[in-house]
Amino acid sequence: MSEGANKNLPRSSVKTRFRILHCLRAPVGGLFRHVCDLAAAQSSAGHEVAVVCADTGDALTIARLDRLGAKLSHGVHRIAMGRDLGLADARATRSVFGLARSLDIDVVHGHGAKGGAYARLAARMLRARRTPPVCIYTPHGGSLHFDPSSLKGRVLFALERQLEGMTNGIIFESAYSAGRYSAQVGSPKIATRVIANGVGDEDFETAPLDADATDLLFIGELRTLKGVDVLLDAIATVSAVRPVTATIVGDGPDAAAFKAQTQALGLADRVRFPGAMPARAGFKMGRTLIIPSRAESFPYIVLEAAAAQKPLITTRVGGIPEIIGACGTPMLEPGNVAALTAAIFDTLTAQHAADANATALSKRIAQHFSVTGMSADILDFYQVAAAQRHSSANLGTRRLWLSA
Repeated sequence: MSEGANKNLPRSSVKTRFRILHCLRAPVGGLFRHVCDLAAAQSSAGHEVAVVCADTGDALTIARLDRLGAKLSHGVHRIAMGRDLGLADARATRSVFGLARSLDIDVVHGHGAKGGAYARLAARMLRARRTPPVCIYTPHGGSLHFDPSSLKGRVLFALERQLEGMTNGIIFESAYSAGRYSAQVGSPKIATRVIANGVGDEDFETAPLDADATDLLFIGELRTLKGVDVLLDAIATVSAVRPVTATIVGDGPDAAAFKAQTQALGLADRVRFPGAMPARAGFKMGRTLIIPSRAESFPYIVLEAAAAQKPLITTRVGGIPEIIGACGTPMLEPGNVAALTAAIFDTLTAQHAADANATALSKRIAQHFSVTGMSADILDFYQVAAAQRHSSANLGTRRLWLSA
């Protein structure tokens, strides 16, 4: 991120109790975990919090939303939100606006491309209020993963530039995301801060392996971006030399293709697909977690696995190097079957070294990536952004008076 974008604003000495509305679209993945952790932590700190998201999800998602809603003074609200741009977006924006107005919200915090758009448009509609809400945006990757040379990328980045003018501050979860934003959208003209995702104390509990645990493990959405096809090709190469087993946890649009690839490679008796489940349940099913992603932002699965002292092999993409640091965990170039095959061989033949790297990485996570620290830093950023907006509003009023 450029010096102009990274304002590194001073911390606020004033503490305010906020009424906060978090807005996101799909209640899935790391973005959903982030909002759940942040909203719960803010509520525990005495703030009045609500969450609004799309009216979608399986039974597991609905149960998580119910548990989250029980912790929040203003609950969880579910409305219709479309995945692609369309007329439904106008209705969703009006719904977010109505909710923010009825709850007299102080801070509207949008997460992801769609949640960020709804939040900022709703905040703009509330500017007529005596004290309009502060509007904060966290991209979480979102539109930043699109090719800027593609038509969709050009449209999305143009929209991001327009929406920035309705925003009081942007929070990036990694320096990588901040750099991508500056390169693709432009250097931000508003306050920004990099605040890393964090994990809680419960994430540091080690998960004992099941009796039938496999050598390798993948946990995530089953789509090509996550590199499961690369992992399967590497497993086939390793299997030609020595026995190796794997568990692929998750579901997604490319699940059928990966299962077909498993059959075609002759791995049906070595690779199992148990479906989607919480990460901690999945940790018991395999010894070494493989993260072969072609692209990431700041993945929670790396934080969660590292906290639980799970040996890792990952790609060097997105904000992952910011998590790993100098702890020795293998980081590979994405899409490189040969490199992944070699790393798997190394781990299988020197498990003690992989375990030592996992222990060192867990200590690093405990020092630098906590939910408590994340929440405190975000609340401080709200305070600073609110103070800046108030100062700008007063300056505008003084200029109007002097010109009269």
